[in-house]
Amino acid sequence: MNILVSSAGGPAAICCIKALRMASRKYRIIGVDVDSLAAGLFLSDKSFIVPSASNEKALLEKTLDICKSEEIKIIMPTSDFDTPVHAKYRKLFEEMGIFLPFSDYPMIQLCMDKLSLYHHLNNSGIMPFTTDNIEEITPPFIIKQRTGIGLRSTFMCNSKQHLTCLLEIVKNPIFQEPLSGKEYTVDVLSDLKGTPLLAVPRERIETKAGVTSKGRIVLDEEIQRICLDVAKKFNLKGPSCMQLKRDGNGRPKLIDLNPRLGGGTIITAIAGVNFPDLTVRLCNQEKIRIPKPREITVTRYWEEIVV
Repeated sequence: MNILVSSAGGPAAICCIKALRMASRKYRIIGVDVDSLAAGLFLSDKSFIVPSASNEKALLEKTLDICKSEEIKIIMPTSDFDTPVHAKYRKLFEEMGIFLPFSDYPMIQLCMDKLSLYHHLNNSGIMPFTTDNIEEITPPFIIKQRTGIGLRSTFMCNSKQHLTCLLEIVKNPIFQEPLSGKEYTVDVLSDLKGTPLLAVPRERIETKAGVTSKGRIVLDEEIQRICLDVAKKFNLKGPSCMQLKRDGNGRPKLIDLNPRLGGGTIITAIAGVNFPDLTVRLCNQEKIRIPKPREITVTRYWEEIVV
């Protein structure tokens, strides 16, 4: 089974590769990235340098060539940069017999647009108030890029003077109600027809550069229900990663939705639920058993590769 893992230097890709290595069966992993020193390239069985997703045509052509030469069967969704490109040209990959276990292009675009996401979920009350009209909100509030990736260009704004400075930095901004409670990342898995299968929450005890460095699996039924409902509403396919935070009343609110594997997926795999392996099995049309994760706490550290 030859699996292509894109953006191999990203945290989600590293998690994906490590989780696939933990599986009971052996997978041949092909890592690709724009950076020749991306760590995931050296963890893969074979690696390639590809153009940036900003050069969509060149990336597509190179990826198709790699898929043909390496007999790729599955492309894993690990990046907000190239996953949309793969989804946009899904038909070309599927004609080659390649599985793309992630949502369709329009839904990926919707998930990446935080304001549109809010409008689609506004009536459910599960998102903090969000607007692109500064007149509708007063400090303190969160300012972030409408289509930003991860925590890039995300700041707390405490005053009008502070806002003036932040507007020089954050392009196409939206403004969001701040939340004061605990934050969670939830790994969600749906089958390839869009039926939600399971949701595994983990408390974000500590984060660095937007990625969980210390996390605790917490089987919170309310959070699980919210995430499974969202996955069903949007007909999400394959793995997705949702972020929630509790408001001042303790109610969990959705603050981000990523239709791909998350940067802490390995924590869930260590807890006994290997999302990348389960995703492969879904592509193989296997009848999978939904395991119950162990409620563990994981702390992470850097590891070096000499090249």
